[in-house]
Amino acid sequence: MFETFTHRQIETSGAVINLRHGGSGPPVLLLHGHPQTHVMWHKVAPKLAESYTVVCADLRGYGDSSKPATTPDHEPYSKRAMARDQVEMMQALGFERFAVVGHDRGGRCAYRMALDHPERIVSLSVLDIIPTAEHFQRTDMAFAMGYWHWFFLAQPHPIPERLIASDPDTFYLRRGRSLFDEAALAEYRRCYTDPETVHAMCEDYRAGATIDMRLDEEDQRAGRRIACPVQALWGLKNGLERWYDVLAVWRDWAGHVEGHGIDCGHYLAEEAPEETLAALQPFLAKAFKG
Repeated sequence: MFETFTHRQIETSGAVINLRHGGSGPPVLLLHGHPQTHVMWHKVAPKLAESYTVVCADLRGYGDSSKPATTPDHEPYSKRAMARDQVEMMQALGFERFAVVGHDRGGRCAYRMALDHPERIVSLSVLDIIPTAEHFQRTDMAFAMGYWHWFFLAQPHPIPERLIASDPDTFYLRRGRSLFDEAALAEYRRCYTDPETVHAMCEDYRAGATIDMRLDEEDQRAGRRIACPVQALWGLKNGLERWYDVLAVWRDWAGHVEGHGIDCGHYLAEEAPEETLAALQPFLAKAFKG
């Protein structure tokens, strides 16, 4: 995987970020979800690199990026802190403005980046998410049962960490091994069996239920909206479309929103890479042309 990409680690003001980059052309940052790493883009990134400079990075706390010490308010694992890492990393690579594509937790970092650093973001593509505050504000039985791990992982340390440590494979592979390439799965397993990574991932969810929620609500009250074009893609076999009008939710947060569901589950880039590429490529082309 990533044979033509260059591996680097870049020190930002708050973390050391692990990444691979390749290709040439306008810059596109790809951000992964939980409990994965940048490797989740292995079926998509090489194809995008035919037209773009593609950067695949591990979020702080994940993969081989550093795991900063946490604080009682969980700020070091807020999406604001994660977004700051990625902006500084892209600057270090020479990119002042770029497109960002984020799946799952990476999508939450990506939309926070678009809100906090609007001058940096050319376009935003979010895969299988709506904003964090929208989930919590709309929580009902269906969401709580479907996304129960949000509430489990956000419990105080060390409860989730200890329970996960007893059988990490059962917890992290509950959706099935067959969704993933064996080499990618081995990489995910290397990381999610590391207690330091498990703690950092729990901190990500604790931040989601506290500081991230507060920041989202502050933006809602202030009427702050995402300035760049937004593309929302989601898996038709996952729960998002059953629970929400996905595009309508995002249109409360941004002026230009487009997108559609893809016939797969949660892991779009791995379950349906061709369809994901077919959606991303024209959107990115249009964003950079504009």
